[in-house]
Amino acid sequence: MTGLKPWLNYLKDSGVMYSHSTHVPADTALLTASAERMPAEKFAKCVVYFSQAGFGMALVPSNEFVDLEKLAAVVGANHVRLATESELGMLFPDCELGAMPPFGNVYKLPVVVDSDVASNEFIAFTLGTHRDVVRMSFEDYRKLVEPVISAIAVTKELN
Repeated sequence: MTGLKPWLNYLKDSGVMYSHSTHVPADTALLTASAERMPAEKFAKCVVYFSQAGFGMALVPSNEFVDLEKLAAVVGANHVRLATESELGMLFPDCELGAMPPFGNVYKLPVVVDSDVASNEFIAFTLGTHRDVVRMSFEDYRKLVEPVISAIAVTKELN
């Protein structure tokens, strides 16, 4: 899918109720949460990883990080690393770098969602650009994507 409209059509065609908003460009998930005037822990950050099984997606609150050791255990991998920017560009040519929507099912990628994200009634995330955000019920997201849900997030002190 290229551009915003196909993603919105995908949600509509899937029978999902959602809201779409735009804001000034924000380069990080934390800045996006701020631009959307929502608590950072309520905005989901999509992180792409690589393991011996291939690429996958992990969703954590925007104010947390993926614990790669926990993620490796969940996906049954010996080692997990973050995808590089060039890999992201190849995997998601239809999206701005770092703004891929968390629909691994569309990209044929497995998805792991942190249990804190899954505990929210709603999920909010970028939709292919650093300006567009979608909110939908987590239950609808779960039905669409069928992610694995596990505690994979860690809070780190920033120096």
